[in-house]
Amino acid sequence: MLDKINSLIEEVKAFDAQTLEEAEAFRVKMLSKKGAIPALFHDFKTVAPEERKEMGKKLNELKQAATDKVNTVKARIEASEGKLKQSADKPDMTMPVNFDPVGTRHPLSVIRNRINSIFQRIGFVISEGPEIEDDWHNFSALNFPEEHPARDMQDTFFVEKSPDIALRTHTSSVQVRVMESQQPPIRTISPGRVFRNEAISARAHCIFHQVEGLYIDEAVSFADMKQTLLHFAREMFGEGTDIRLRPSFFPFTEPSAEMDVSCTLCGGEGCTVCKYSGWLEIMGCGMVDPNVLENCGIDSKKYTGYAFGMGIERIAMIIYQIRDLRMFFENDLRFLKQFEAAT
Repeated sequence: MLDKINSLIEEVKAFDAQTLEEAEAFRVKMLSKKGAIPALFHDFKTVAPEERKEMGKKLNELKQAATDKVNTVKARIEASEGKLKQSADKPDMTMPVNFDPVGTRHPLSVIRNRINSIFQRIGFVISEGPEIEDDWHNFSALNFPEEHPARDMQDTFFVEKSPDIALRTHTSSVQVRVMESQQPPIRTISPGRVFRNEAISARAHCIFHQVEGLYIDEAVSFADMKQTLLHFAREMFGEGTDIRLRPSFFPFTEPSAEMDVSCTLCGGEGCTVCKYSGWLEIMGCGMVDPNVLENCGIDSKKYTGYAFGMGIERIAMIIYQIRDLRMFFENDLRFLKQFEAAT
């Protein structure tokens, strides 16, 4: 038996492997339940008593040597394979650089953020609301009469043919929710996506984006509104920008006006962009109708206010000289890459 132990010790010392599979096969051969070393431990009971001390010592040395050898070989193989994998993962610095395309902000996001920033700097807060609205918040609270054409299906997307639930046609519905939930002073803007049942063309779309503003407090005047919008126009289009207000009509404001800015291209001299008028229309505005205040639980005898609303696409088309509204929605990378420098 001693000769067999010495033979196995020599075999363990001489063993080497190149793969983990070979090392595992050697472990099974030597150390598994049916391996050579456990078999010797099983035969140890037949050894003469005077030989057991030496034989036991040799058996333990054999088992420890086999265990250490298997662990050492496996560790070496695993380390070698790890280095090979690390070498394979390491980039080849001699290869030409492949720059991955960098994403950019959408031009509508750029303009929306600029508009929000201008009004936030003068005390307006941002309010948001649902895109699916009920009749009260979208129409009735805003003083739309029952026969108003905006309530017709050819102008509005109604949900499941319901006469009371529709995709909002303006973000004024958010202003109604603000007025219902808090008392003046209120100074808020409501950016968001709106929907109208219009044929898609270069100048119109069934989806577009608005920023609407509302300011309600005691003794708010039309002059306050004019000065605020002049400040916005000069921040947005440049210090030399002028504005003009033309009489108009909206159900939720009285008096109402359309606001134009002097053409940024020709400086008011007249060009093809402004149709030789020197002016570009950018928004509607006016003093909040007392009926709207009362509908929202605000005392119209004590408080007054102004509201305004502009299309983000309209502002973007003016600033970036874009002639076709559909380009904002087509996800054409050739178009979007032109705004990589925009912030």
